[in-house]
Amino acid sequence: MALGFAEIPFFSVTAMVADEAVKSAQVRLLGIETTGNENLMIKLEGDIAAVTAALASAERRAEQLGAKAIVRCLPNPDEGLGGIIHFPNAQNPLYGGRDQFLPTDYLEPDIKTMSNKQEALGILETQGLTAILEATDAMLKSANVTLVGKEKIGAAYVTVIVKGDVAAVTAAIDAGSKAVGSLGKLIAAHVIARPHDDLVALLPK
Repeated sequence: MALGFAEIPFFSVTAMVADEAVKSAQVRLLGIETTGNENLMIKLEGDIAAVTAALASAERRAEQLGAKAIVRCLPNPDEGLGGIIHFPNAQNPLYGGRDQFLPTDYLEPDIKTMSNKQEALGILETQGLTAILEATDAMLKSANVTLVGKEKIGAAYVTVIVKGDVAAVTAAIDAGSKAVGSLGKLIAAHVIARPHDDLVALLPK
C-alpha cells in the first residue's frame, strides 16, 4: 500500500482535482487537509501503481485549471506516520473553518428521502465574505439548486457549494460568478457533473 499527497491552492480547485484523482485510479480519498492559507492537501491511499496514476492525473488536472500541484507518493509508509495522517478534526478558531475535510464528518442519514442518483455539484469560491453572500443569493434565485454548505480555508477564502441537475447548477454558477462583481475576488467557479462518491462524502448531506 501507498499514501499519496497533492498540495494545491484553493478549495474549489482542490475539489476538482480530488474528483479527477479518485476517478482515474483505484484509490481512496482519505480527506483534504487545510493549511491556514490558500493551499490544501489531498490525501489518497491505494497500491503504489494506483496512487502513482492518481497523482499524475491530479497534476494534469491542476495544470488545466491554472494551478500547480506538489505531489508525492510514499510507498509502504512507516506505521509511525499514522498519527499525523489520521487525527481528529477540529474547527479552526482563527477563521472558523474545518482543519480537514473527512468522510466521517457527515455520515449518511439512516433514511434517504432522495434518489440514489448523484446530483451535480457547483463550486464557487471568492476571497471576501460579502462577495460570497451576494453570489450565493444570486445562485439560489437563478436556478433550482440546493445549498450544500459553505467552507472557509483561511485568508478570507470562502467556498459555497450547491447541488442539482447539471443545467440548473451550470446556470446557478454562471449567475453567482457574475454577481461577485467588485464586492470581492472571484477565485474559481466550477461544475462537477458526476462527482465521485469519495468527494461527496466530504461535504454536508
